[in-house]
Amino acid sequence: MTTELLTERRDAVLVMTLSGPATRNTLSPQVYAAGIESLNMAESDPSVAAVIVTGAGGHFCGGGDLQRLSHNRQQDPSQQAANIDAFHQWIEALRAFPKPVIAAVEGVAAGGGLSVTLACDLIVAADNARFVSAYSKVGLSTDGGASWHLARQLPRGVALQWLWTGGDATTQQMQQWGLVHQIEPAGTVLTAALALADTLAKTPANVLASLKELVNDAPQAPLSEHLAAEKRHFLVNLMRPEAGEAIARFLQRKKG
Repeated sequence: MTTELLTERRDAVLVMTLSGPATRNTLSPQVYAAGIESLNMAESDPSVAAVIVTGAGGHFCGGGDLQRLSHNRQQDPSQQAANIDAFHQWIEALRAFPKPVIAAVEGVAAGGGLSVTLACDLIVAADNARFVSAYSKVGLSTDGGASWHLARQLPRGVALQWLWTGGDATTQQMQQWGLVHQIEPAGTVLTAALALADTLAKTPANVLASLKELVNDAPQAPLSEHLAAEKRHFLVNLMRPEAGEAIARFLQRKKG
């Protein structure tokens, strides 16, 4: 059965659930289209403060559907190229989304599922979760930006060894690499991710969006350009009512 993307509102948080437990929530074109549509709606809805991406049935995502890939090997390459383009559009949408995106990972995140977690802003993972690069095990190179993210977050040799060998990393190893940001007992990850999202929602949405944009753009920008961008964001945020109210509260507490 094809994996679907289910959406549910939990107060100010939109939860997007990869749902195809029989195949460990393997990715599908339907997921990509629904993911982009859901993010577009969430971006335009001021009542949505954050998004969580998770998986059903005790796993995050087993990656690409090998049955579909086997079928596509018999077709014109343009068919698979269109599927990859759709996947990459979703990955780019996750990266560019101006509100926090949290991956809540139980069980396995493999192949394309690993790519999805790396595209999220923060990863909350179960203490027994596994992160598997997987691609090389089936004669493939990466898609979904896995090599892009890993090359920027890990030493070159570590990234290459892991990708070349189709490595299998524990949550604890991922945290040591700086890729997992919070570890929770198995079965409690979504609850913990919701609590984290609620905490982030206390920060003004414009500030979260500015900081995400600045951090996303920083690796490609010379310092002078980045300082100019910081100044631009700072001035816009300073003049917003949220800053006026927060500064006044801080000064009042200091007086007390």
